[in-house]
Parts: sequence; structure tokens; C-alpha cells
Amino acid sequence: MIFDRVKPLDAILATAEKKSLHRSLGAFQLTMLGIGAIIGTGIFVLTAEAAQKAGPGMMLSFVIAGFVCAVAALCYSELASMVPVSGSAYTYTYAVMGEMLAWMVGWALVLEYAVAAGAVSVGWSGYFVGLLDSVLGIELPLALTAGPSAGGIVNLPAMIIALLVTGLLVLGTTESARVNAILVLIKVAALTLFVILAVPVMQMENFEPFAPLGFAGISAAAASIFFAYVGFDAVSTAAEETQNPQRNMPIGLIGSLAICTVFYMLVAAGVIGSVGAQPLLTPEGIGIAPGSGEMTAACNAIANNTVVCSKEALAWTMREIGWEKVGDLIGLAAGLALPSVILMMMYGQTRIFFVMSRDGLLPEKLSTVHPKFKTPHIITIITGVFVAMFAAFFPVGALADISNSGTLFAFAMVSIAVMVLRRTDPNRVRPFRTPAVNIVAPISILGCLYLFFSLSGYTLLLFVGWAALGLLVYFAYSRGASHVGKGHVEVHEDDADAPPTSVPPIN
Repeated sequence: MIFDRVKPLDAILATAEKKSLHRSLGAFQLTMLGIGAIIGTGIFVLTAEAAQKAGPGMMLSFVIAGFVCAVAALCYSELASMVPVSGSAYTYTYAVMGEMLAWMVGWALVLEYAVAAGAVSVGWSGYFVGLLDSVLGIELPLALTAGPSAGGIVNLPAMIIALLVTGLLVLGTTESARVNAILVLIKVAALTLFVILAVPVMQMENFEPFAPLGFAGISAAAASIFFAYVGFDAVSTAAEETQNPQRNMPIGLIGSLAICTVFYMLVAAGVIGSVGAQPLLTPEGIGIAPGSGEMTAACNAIANNTVVCSKEALAWTMREIGWEKVGDLIGLAAGLALPSVILMMMYGQTRIFFVMSRDGLLPEKLSTVHPKFKTPHIITIITGVFVAMFAAFFPVGALADISNSGTLFAFAMVSIAVMVLRRTDPNRVRPFRTPAVNIVAPISILGCLYLFFSLSGYTLLLFVGWAALGLLVYFAYSRGASHVGKGHVEVHEDDADAPPTSVPPIN
């Protein structure tokens, strides 16, 4: 039952063959695409979270997360080059390992997109609230800027931005490539300025002790920091447009990940060296859980005078070292760039739902297109409401970790699919072949499992609960309604140039 109902790969590939894309991207263009896709949300939002989990050791956490991304990306690229159609890991799994596992991957991608959009909404709220306070002197009450676990009632700014983005998606407003490029430049410029000003004032004593909570803390931070790399597989989805993909794809993937890892480490070093990044501990010497009520109380006791208490870590650091206006500019950069991230994540979520609905695994009513706006408005509104609820009541770190659990599960499944397909269909044309696949793919799987089980017990329990709910929905509805189960296999001509839905260039 687990491996039955495989969607014929030939039918899926027929979709892609309807239209061929011009091969124009070289190694440099792919590397730039990857940098633009990766740098952003995670480093702006999760630096304080990582510092609370690992202290200065978070620098090593960036290396670990980047390495796991690299091997996962090499596996992802092979399937993306073979099957350049919409649906991402869900479609790949459907073609290789069958409907039930494909459903579970699609179900997990809800965590990757919708929950991640909630995390970015909360991150945007932190910078927005800090900017209001610093520039206009308007201090919003904690009750309206944090969820219950962080001592508030509802994170109203996060909820509002999520609903505003939902409205834009229903109206059909999408960002152009030019606007996205400008926002990428803003993000990179802000982080570069941070490094230029923070690194020269580093004090080496702030790096001691390097790992106050041991390697377990570094692993936990790496599992959270993985969120900062989500977006790397935007390079993978460009395989069909790449010149000499066997040479240029690894250069683009590894090059962009290496550059971003170094960049992230410089930012982390700037934070640690300039203002310190030691975690807050209980009297017993145990690290306090970020985003918890206990963390809020500990921060209040020291008047929030440490980076681990900040909801806008990079802007806060700049203000602490005497660059208040630059801190405001970094806050403004985050405020401008992050809503587009929310938009693209929610767009990716609606696209996954749209493909699953068209396959019959979700009610086809969900993929109804609005007669005036020409958008899947029902799916978009449902997604937006859930994202707004996530943003309103959960802390950013918890949302990022939950999102990571779904992403890591999907990437592990793709790595397994690559090895399975090499055995079951070895003669299939592969524009890009994962190098040393019998070594790289198992390392990718083990790396994803390592980060997955480094997440908090709370996160793992939520993932298990979400997976159980997914299986219940599958057997109660989706299995009986499936088009493949009924013998209907459709080819959709318009998918060949559909927007990539693995993770668009958003982070």
C-alpha cells in the first residue's frame, strides 16, 4: 500500500516536453541566483534565537546547516533537471515512491510554506515594532506584539501583515523580477553595512566560552538556522535553463552556499564580538527555551539588555555600538524586504495545494479560480487565515523550527527518491546527475535526520501530530478521491513553465 499508485514519470515528463526552456544560465548567474534566494529572512530574524541556543558556537551551526543544504541540493538538482514541472518534492515523490508518500511530502510542505510565512510575519513584526520605537518613539504594548508564550496576548502587527499579503495574492498582485532584484540588493547592502561596522569593533573575550551549552546547543542552533538557507533549491529548479548543467549546477549550488555561509559567519561574528551573545541560563545552568514565558521574564529582569532578548537582533546590535541611524536603516531594510518573502511563501503554498487539488487528493473546489482576479482565491484565503493565526500566537523560533521539520522531511524523501530512481530507471535522461550519488544521497539523508532530531521535543511532537492528521485525511478522503487511483492520469501543458514551487527566491 505504501508504494502503490505511482504516477507515471512519462506522463509527468510529457508535461515538461510540451515547452522547452532556453539554456542561458552559466555558473556565475546560478551563483548570483542562489545568493539572492538564500540571504535574508533567517539571518535577520533568527540570530538571537541561535545565540540563545549555542552562544558564540552558532558560527559552527551555520557551517553545519550549510553543509547539509549542499548535499541535499545536489540530490534535489537531479530530480529538478529531470522533472522541471510544478509540484516540487511532492511531484518527484509521486513519480518514484507512490501516492501515499507523495501525500505525506505535500502535507509536510504545508509546514515549509505556511508555517514559514508565519515565522517571517513574526520576524517582520519585531523589526516594525523596533523601528516605531526608535524613529517615532511609539512603544506598542507587549500584549499586542507577542503571543501568549512570550508574555503577550496576540502579535497584532504580524497578523495584519499576513492578512494584507493574503489580500494582495487574491487580487493577483505578484512582485516582478525587477522589484525582487531591488529587494535582494537592499537585503545584501544592509547586511554588508552591518559587517563593515560591527567586525572592526569585535572583542575576542566575547567569544568565551565558545560553546556554553555544549555541542547539543550547537546542533539545536543548526537545526533552527537551517531556516536561513531555505531558498537554495531555487538554483535546482533552474536546471533546465542552465548551460552545461553537469558542470555549472554544482558550481552554482556549492558556490552560493559557500558565499552565504561565509557571509552569515561574518554577521554572526559581528554580533558576538561587538555585543556578546551568551545565552541566558537557569540557576541550574540550563539554557532557557527561546520564546518561552521564562525567557520573557529573564529578559525583563535584565531590561532586555542582551542580543538574545532582541526581536530585531541586527538593528539592536547597531544601536548598541553607537550606530543608531544605521540600526534604523537595517530595520527599515527588513521592513521593506520581508513582506515580499511572506508573499512568495504563501504563493508557493497555494501552488502546492493547487497541484494536489488537481490530482484529486484535495477537494477540487479548492482550485477554483476567481472569475475576475483569475487567482485560486479559496485556497489563498484559507492559507492566509492559517498563516495569520500562526503569526498571531506563536513565537518566531517555534514557527521556524516547525517549518524546518517539514522541509527536512521533504528533502530526505527527495534524496531517497534519487537513489531509488537510479535503480528502477537507470537509462532515463538526466541533464544533471548527482555526483557520487551512493555517497552524497546517504549523507544528505543522514544530515537531514541529524538536524531533524536536533529540533526540540515540542517541535517533533507537533510534526508527529501533523503527520498523523495527514494520514487520517489521506485514508478518510484523499485515497478514495485520487485521480491516479481511479485510473485518470492527466498531462497539463501549462506546467512546463510554471513558477518553481520548491522554494522560490524568497529568503
